[in-house]
Amino acid sequence: MKERHKALFRQMNIYREDLLAVVEDVTEEEADIIPHGFNNNIRWNLGHTYLDLYLWIEDVTKEGGNYPKVFNDWFGFGTTPEDFTEDTPSFLELKELLKDQIKQIKDVYGHRLDEEFPPTSMENYTTIEQVLVRTVFHEGMHLQAITDIKKLIK
Repeated sequence: MKERHKALFRQMNIYREDLLAVVEDVTEEEADIIPHGFNNNIRWNLGHTYLDLYLWIEDVTKEGGNYPKVFNDWFGFGTTPEDFTEDTPSFLELKELLKDQIKQIKDVYGHRLDEEFPPTSMENYTTIEQVLVRTVFHEGMHLQAITDIKKLIK
């Protein structure tokens, strides 16, 4: 694996560890609180972060992603916790999924990061590497949203 790819996965792991550390002391009940002025809660932000990574890889590769498609109903673009059902993963389940996700992405796609694809429909990305760089930024945005919500609920 190229050095820049190793660095990218190190950065992804750092952000993921930061994200999981921020929610370490959040309870299942607190994860479902939507503070005034917010559309979503901590649980939604975790599920969306998990799903988003797969959606962007799927968009660039045009291959079905390795995630439950029903996640789109709960955590996809434009959804809110109002879309949750009794089958929506719990806060604890989402934390467990997030713990393993970066390793799974590396195992499945790590050897394909430079593979060229036609430009994506959303941002004209042509490689998985470009998508992963974008998701580091995206995860940071949701880390900030979670931090802001946590300040209001604690």
